[in-house]
Formats: sequence, C-alpha cells, structure tokens
Amino acid sequence: MKTTSHIGILIVNILALCFVVQLGFAFGLAGLFWPDKFMPIFEILMFPWTATSRAVRANSVAAIGLSLLLLVTLLMHNR
Repeated sequence: MKTTSHIGILIVNILALCFVVQLGFAFGLAGLFWPDKFMPIFEILMFPWTATSRAVRANSVAAIGLSLLLLVTLLMHNR
C-alpha cells in the first residue's frame, strides 16, 4: 500500500512538471510572436516600470529557457 501511494505521488509530480513546461513554452512563444498582445499584461505585472516590447521579448526568452531547463530536469529524472 505504501509503495502505491509513493508511485501515485511521483506520477502527479511528473504530470505537474510536464504541465509547467508546456505552459512556460506556450507563453514564451506567444510573447515572441505577439508582443503587442502581451503588453497590457506586462503593464499590470511591471507596474512601476513601463512595459516595452523589448522587456516582453526578454521575458519570453527567459520563459522558453526555463521551460527547456525544466524539460531537461524531467528527462534526467526519468533516466
């Protein structure tokens, strides 16, 4: 019974990490392709500073990099 619960927790953790990887990659690509549509979101998130397309693109590249790092972590964990 105890090993079944550990396997269930591991599966849920892996699925959550897969979801975070996909979400980060999707928002990163969307920010690169359509920075003007993400500008209102960044104006709210970066309140004291002005949101520029350069900042949106930089955050998009960082989101893609983070999703790739999480993907490598996920692949190394399954090894």
